[in-house]
Amino acid sequence: MEPTAVITGASGGIGQAMVRMFAAAGYRVFCGCFSHPESLEALTAQLCSQGCRAEAFRADLSSPWQADAFAKEVLGRCGGHVDVLVNNAGVAQQKLFQDITDSDWRHVMGVNLDGAFYVTRSFLPAMIRQKSGRIINISSIWGVCGASCEVHYSASKAAVAGMTKALAKEAGPSGVTVNCIAPGVIDTPMLDGFSQEDLQQLVEQTPVGRLGSGEDVAALALFLASAQAAFITGQVICVDGGFAL
Repeated sequence: MEPTAVITGASGGIGQAMVRMFAAAGYRVFCGCFSHPESLEALTAQLCSQGCRAEAFRADLSSPWQADAFAKEVLGRCGGHVDVLVNNAGVAQQKLFQDITDSDWRHVMGVNLDGAFYVTRSFLPAMIRQKSGRIINISSIWGVCGASCEVHYSASKAAVAGMTKALAKEAGPSGVTVNCIAPGVIDTPMLDGFSQEDLQQLVEQTPVGRLGSGEDVAALALFLASAQAAFITGQVICVDGGFAL
């Protein structure tokens, strides 16, 4: 049977790297996004022209109704069997704590935490029925060590890590592993608001001496999805070049 993977936040830098890597590894990839759907559609069209199987869907996964509709559409297309779910959708915002509005807080929590919850809730029953599955949640190094001027983002990503650990214990007896990747400073459009001086400081704080790439994160996700990672669950693994040491 052709392996299947669902990747949310698939139009972003990390998301596109994951789509490419999973498709190249032989997965049929179902790609969800809300922002920049045109870039995701271009990517899936390119992959299909190369003999891969990838499909793009647009949905606001911070909405329980849209998350459920997205899952039903995907499960209908793949015969109800999903091997891998990567909860990668996320948004970031830099603000002083006292300037964070109610809507700022709700938006960041809605996309980063609620979306992961809603999508997982929609796909997990299928994995439990098939007695197998890999759930990979994308957190952040800021969810591990916190970031000044990103309290709401840090809190949402820390919550994703907590959800991962708890669900791993609950889903393990059904053959489903749940792990979390905490990327460090990754060279994606999320860094567009940083000055060159700020970026250089981040490079200097990273022991390996460079920013990470989407491929660095995607490679770990692909490993966690593999049979070689069958005994790994409930883990939060940092891909940060040593930034948080």
